[in-house]
Amino acid sequence: MIHPIPNGTRDVLPDEMRELRAITEAMRAVFERRAYGEVWTPTIEFEDVLRRGETGVDPAYRVFDDHGHVMALRPDMTVPIARVVAARYATAEPPLRFSYFAHAYRGVRPHRGQMREFLQAGIELVGAPGPHGTVEALSVLCEALDAVGLKGYRIALGSASLYPALMDTFGVPADVRETLLAALAARDFVRLETQVATHGLDDALVRVPQLRGGREVLDQITGGEADGLSAILADLPEHVSSRVVFDLGLARGLGYYTGAVFDVLDPELGEPLGGGGRYDDLLGRFGRPLPAVGFALHVDRLHLALAGEEAAA
Repeated sequence: MIHPIPNGTRDVLPDEMRELRAITEAMRAVFERRAYGEVWTPTIEFEDVLRRGETGVDPAYRVFDDHGHVMALRPDMTVPIARVVAARYATAEPPLRFSYFAHAYRGVRPHRGQMREFLQAGIELVGAPGPHGTVEALSVLCEALDAVGLKGYRIALGSASLYPALMDTFGVPADVRETLLAALAARDFVRLETQVATHGLDDALVRVPQLRGGREVLDQITGGEADGLSAILADLPEHVSSRVVFDLGLARGLGYYTGAVFDVLDPELGEPLGGGGRYDDLLGRFGRPLPAVGFALHVDRLHLALAGEEAAA
C-alpha cells in the first residue's frame, strides 16, 4: 500500500538528517560568532501581512482560521523578520542582526527537483546601509560556506536597480517594462531580444544584462549602480572578492530587492544554492524605515553540492 505525501515535499531519514544537521550546526556556529541572534517565527502568517512584502511569490498553501481570516505558509523568512523588527524592535538601536533555520513554502510549476517545502538558513542585517552592510553580509555568507566545506562555489553579484535604470535611460514604455523584467528574471534572453526588437528599443537592453565577468565588466556601464558595485568589491576581504563574478543581468525572483543582489553558484549543481541582496524599502512598509540586507541558503541544495564535490574529489 502506498501512502502519498503532497507534491514538492519529501521525507528525510536518519542518515541524511545527520548530514543536514552537521551542515546547519556549522553555519549556526558562524552566525553566533558574528553576533547574529537566532529567531523563530510562525510558519503560518496572515496573508495580507505577507502580501505587504510584495515578494512576487505566490504562497504554496492557504488556509482559513476559525474567524475566516486568510492565512498562508511563509514563502521566505525576510518578510516575517521585517514584521518582527517593526513590532518587537521598534525603538532598538540599529544595526540589528538576526539568523534563522526554518522551512519555507512556495508554489512551483511541475518540474523535476522543485520543492514546495524547503529548509532555509540565513541572516538579516537591518539598519546597515550599503556598501559596508553588503560587504558584511557577503563576508558572513562566505564564512558559512567555508565552514560547511564547500570548495568550488562562486558569488554572482549584480544590482536589482541596474536594469530599471537602463530602461529609464532608453525610455522604455511603462506597459513594456514588466514584459522585459519577466524575461530577464527567467534568464530568457531570446524572449528579451525579441521583445526589444519588436518595440524598436535600443539593443543595449539585451547586451548589458548578458555581461558577466570580473571588474572589467563594470567599465561598460556608468552611474550609481556601477559605483555601488565597485565600492562593494573594493571593501571585500580578498578571500571573498576572489569568489565574486559580476553578473549584470542578475534578477532574483523576490520583488523587494532594491540594490546589490547575489546568487551562490556551484559547478556541482545547475541552479543557485541560495542568494540575497539589499531590500532598503521593505522595512518601511511595516512602519520602521531602515536599510537592510540578507541572504538565504537552500540547505538541501547545499547538501547536494557538497555530495557532488566529494564524489568528484
